[in-house]
Amino acid sequence: MIDRSKRLQARFYETAGGREPVRDWLVGLDDSDRRTVGKDIAKVEFGWPIGLPSRRPLGKGLYEVRSDLSDGRIGRVLFGIADGEMILVHGFVKKTQKTPAADLELARKRLREVT
Repeated sequence: MIDRSKRLQARFYETAGGREPVRDWLVGLDDSDRRTVGKDIAKVEFGWPIGLPSRRPLGKGLYEVRSDLSDGRIGRVLFGIADGEMILVHGFVKKTQKTPAADLELARKRLREVT
């Protein structure tokens, strides 16, 4: 029998002011890209622990969900694990091969707030 239960439940990081930056980023994507990112997040939720190409560790408890968006763009949602949940802390369209240090630091800062 196939296990169809989520191993991790995704939850959006929320700022002190009540904003959800990853949700805001997703809303700014077109429908097709938003659906792609959602499916990739779901792969991690249901398949945890899962490896490449869907998920890659970035160190210090931070991971990325990897998504191929339209027009050859690359989307990333950075997350960490807290209290058995997948906390989505930062989303962006990647423009360079290496993940920018500013994006990593912002994600780590947000993750520290919830862990």
